[in-house]
Amino acid sequence: MSFFEDIAVVLDQEGLESRVHGDTMLIPISSEIEIHLVEIDPILPAANLYITAAESDEDEEGDDGSLVAVVFSVDDAIREISTHVATDQVVTILRDLLEGTDERIEDLEFLHDGLIPNLVVAEVAENSELQVLVETVEGIPTATVSMVSFGDPEAEGDDAEYEEILSLGSFSDVDRLFDVLALAAERADEWEEQLIPLD
Repeated sequence: MSFFEDIAVVLDQEGLESRVHGDTMLIPISSEIEIHLVEIDPILPAANLYITAAESDEDEEGDDGSLVAVVFSVDDAIREISTHVATDQVVTILRDLLEGTDERIEDLEFLHDGLIPNLVVAEVAENSELQVLVETVEGIPTATVSMVSFGDPEAEGDDAEYEEILSLGSFSDVDRLFDVLALAAERADEWEEQLIPLD
């Protein structure tokens, strides 16, 4: 089998669609983005890997996009493709949180953290926030959720300075993530009252 045929077999096993046009293999990873593998040496073998905007018309000539890797084996190609698929899924989860696309989280207003790009936060209760860190763990998009309760800004001394963290777990299932966030929003006041600083 050819280089692209070998890659296509593995992609099919992973549940990813692919199609070949001449010396280019196209792998859609979302409605907006696709990967292009352009064969540069069929004997070695070798292919340039590009990330590009998905074309609405397959026959339309377009820009190859951004060159992000050169792959020399099926394993290399699958590893690179899987990494970009997972990255796109992380971006999608973050966008869903920020835009409140699911009714279960419509009462939460998530904002980007100022320092960590894949962390979003939403204010809950009186002096707390939900934090969701979305990252790739062993190739799987995973959201780690915690509730952070800060000191009372109107209090004095130690009561104004404490910070307590309640771990809510890590989730690779987006539906479960939204269920957990919905419960956290509902229980935030109760949990905040119980997050008393330890002596």
